[in-house]
Amino acid sequence: MGLHTGESVNLRILPAPVNHGIVFHRVDLDDFPIEATVKNVAHVAYATTLMKQGVLISTIEHLLSSLYIFGIDNAVVELDNLEVPILDGSALDFVREIQRVGLKQQPAERTYVVIRKELHLEEHGKTISIYPASRFQIHYSIDFPHPMIGQQAYEFDASPANFARDIAPARTFGFLHEVEELQKNGLVRGGSLDNAIVLTKTGILNDILRFRDEFVRHKILDNIGDLSLIGRPFIGRIVASKAGHALHTLLVSRILSDPANFELLPGSVLRPAEVAAG
Repeated sequence: MGLHTGESVNLRILPAPVNHGIVFHRVDLDDFPIEATVKNVAHVAYATTLMKQGVLISTIEHLLSSLYIFGIDNAVVELDNLEVPILDGSALDFVREIQRVGLKQQPAERTYVVIRKELHLEEHGKTISIYPASRFQIHYSIDFPHPMIGQQAYEFDASPANFARDIAPARTFGFLHEVEELQKNGLVRGGSLDNAIVLTKTGILNDILRFRDEFVRHKILDNIGDLSLIGRPFIGRIVASKAGHALHTLLVSRILSDPANFELLPGSVLRPAEVAAG
């Protein structure tokens, strides 16, 4: 089920050849392809949505986050509706399926985006920055005036193992008092306690949290998926505070807007630790 549309959807992920990239295919619309790149970003309210020639693919961030961290450069993602299924609100099922089927190394060298200049973005008290670094890292902080959240911060050092254990299980979350208004605007029509953490004014409706700081961990999950729209693995350090999909994707656009911000390097010239982190 799609979180926002509430409609049933089937998803299938297939291998793809070298230099294909991650490409969504709307099999219900004559197999129409939409590349998972920032140039196709259309909407970033409550989810990241791609659009090409009027055709949409929505809520892509959890799936793209999983594909990116596991180093999957080339894949065809088939959908028969406009929204990626929300599953349990996390990336756990995507990770389990990737681990179950395994990965195949292809006969081509991976090229990395290596950050060379600091970039800082700020909008309405929300900030995101990227710095040159020797690995892909994220430091994310949030601050919600709610007793179950408050101030939370998490440091993520990118690796498939760390992601599978510490980030993938973190579920999306929302506030009960906002649900009615969101549904009027065509959002969260498929939301339930089975696929989201629902917060009341003082607590949560769900039985239990998976992590004490599950909320900020989920923000990192979203962040990785949005950053993957750069189209290549990258090496740099992200520092974000109260950011969201809009700032995540804007950062990708800013990075790519000036070739002085980064360097494209083949994996063979990077240290093993950099390649592993990318």
